[in-house]
Amino acid sequence: MPKIVDPEERRRAVAEAVFRVVCRDGLEHASLRNVAAEAGLAIGSVRHYFAGHTELMVFAMREMSARLITRLTVHAEHLLDPSEPLTSAERLETAVRMLAEMLPLDEERRTEAVVWLSFAATARTRPELRAHADELYDGLLALTTRILEGARRAGRLHPEADIALEARRLCALLDGLSLEAAFHPGRLDACTMLAVLRAHLTALTPSAG
Repeated sequence: MPKIVDPEERRRAVAEAVFRVVCRDGLEHASLRNVAAEAGLAIGSVRHYFAGHTELMVFAMREMSARLITRLTVHAEHLLDPSEPLTSAERLETAVRMLAEMLPLDEERRTEAVVWLSFAATARTRPELRAHADELYDGLLALTTRILEGARRAGRLHPEADIALEARRLCALLDGLSLEAAFHPGRLDACTMLAVLRAHLTALTPSAG
């Protein structure tokens, strides 16, 4: 009896192979043939699930962004849940844990950071990928904006703070930490990244002023 293959499970497995190839060898080496070999599949099997290289790259980008957004949302729901009041210290640490999901603090998140930066760099000159890169950034910007607005409503953010500006500043901080840690891991360790993030968030609170 032939083995029944879950199409979505197989597509995700191929996306995982894309991540490994990109992290190890660079996006320019993530051809259908190389990805198929990495996944332990015949190239015809990969073509069965993806019409071509662009479709595979778009799926891999969406898979990575969905993975990240899912993790961020779990923390965000806890942070914004009115039925579960948090102390200032608990709120700060929850926000740190949430935003730390975007930082290369361990091997899994380092792989994600390297792969995503590779996607983002390629998307600059590939219109078919650019929209998906912009979609993730816009989603993260919207999430940080929502968190900062919630903090201001709760009196835990300077009332004169420019939410739009602070959201972009926070995203830029996370981008900068990720970029340096992904490409120069020996110069920026996990403890330092967390300390920078925590100091930034602390400075936004009224008590810091």
